[in-house]
Amino acid sequence: MNFDVAFAIRIAPLVLEGVGHTILVALLSFFAATIIGFFWEMLRRSYWLMRPITQFIIDAIRSTPLLVQIYFLFFVLPYYGVTLPALFVGVFGLSIYYSGYISEVFKAGIDAVPVGQSEAAQSLGLNSRDTVVFVIMPQMLRNIAAPLGSYLISILKSTPLLAVIAVPEMQGSAFDVAAETYRYAEPMFVTEVLFLILALIAVALVTGLERHLGLSTPFH
Repeated sequence: MNFDVAFAIRIAPLVLEGVGHTILVALLSFFAATIIGFFWEMLRRSYWLMRPITQFIIDAIRSTPLLVQIYFLFFVLPYYGVTLPALFVGVFGLSIYYSGYISEVFKAGIDAVPVGQSEAAQSLGLNSRDTVVFVIMPQMLRNIAAPLGSYLISILKSTPLLAVIAVPEMQGSAFDVAAETYRYAEPMFVTEVLFLILALIAVALVTGLERHLGLSTPFH
């Protein structure tokens, strides 16, 4: 079966119907993963008893395939009376999975702030909370801007996995077109092009943020 350019152009709007859900899932998952990842890192830096427990949780999250986690949430939990909407499972699954990686970004960002900054803040009479909010976090955010941007793109590229649980994102829309027409090359090609465009837009936004923050390290 030859590739039909005209057919690919004709079905592009049908595949594009899922772009809204793709962007929504990616953004919600990114923000949730960032919050959860920061929470993991704060737990890891809290009481000594919480450090090994938190590290074990992070390692368990990172060591388990994302698709397995999604299948467990959507197909296994209902056997125990817990049935969750597909969209929620998609966002929750992506958020938990990438929170393990983003926690390491926060760890590196905090460790990169010189210890003398905290000591100087304490010498000026700032309490621990103000030291973190007004001294540590602004410097940390400059350190983690590029890595966080990279994970935003990674989350975006992971959204096609949610097609297996019928989340109506672009890959799911492409599968619907393929099932109706029995042609797979054109829907997959259109999906690939649309994801490339979204990724390039994300790269441009992150690069602009880096320039605004005055970072010299280029984004990859």
